[in-house]
Amino acid sequence: MSTSMEPHDAGNRRAWMAVLARTSRDALKQALEAALDGAPLPDYEWLRAPDIGLAMVRGRIGGTGDAFNLGEATVTRATLRLRTASGHAPVGVAVHMGRDKERATLAALADALLQTPSHGARLQTRLIEPLAARIADERRRKEAEAAATKVEFFTMVRGE
Repeated sequence: MSTSMEPHDAGNRRAWMAVLARTSRDALKQALEAALDGAPLPDYEWLRAPDIGLAMVRGRIGGTGDAFNLGEATVTRATLRLRTASGHAPVGVAVHMGRDKERATLAALADALLQTPSHGARLQTRLIEPLAARIADERRRKEAEAAATKVEFFTMVRGE
């Protein structure tokens, strides 16, 4: 399979896939439309239409000990290939928790477009970076909210 990505870009793709998986449908749709400057979404063909299934979630005893099956989680996945005149057809993949097929379609389209020379750099700065900043802000907000409820316990020794 031929892609425009060099092997050293695998870490970048992993990072943008993580951002796409953590972004809501509405935020992804708005950001993708804005990043494409209102241009229509490109044509594509399904390699695997969005489908919903279950994935086993595993945990570790104490966070580092023996692995165990925690339970199942609902996931949606999709795989598509862009239709291009150049013959180069990047493949976009999406997997996320939940049951939202439109979200999986948008994320797979974004993944495929990010691999193209004509859209990659622009979408990186206009789609992925703002969404990553939004996710980081939300994480900081939740951490600050949790820190505000932190209780410190201490023991006082009497007499001796």
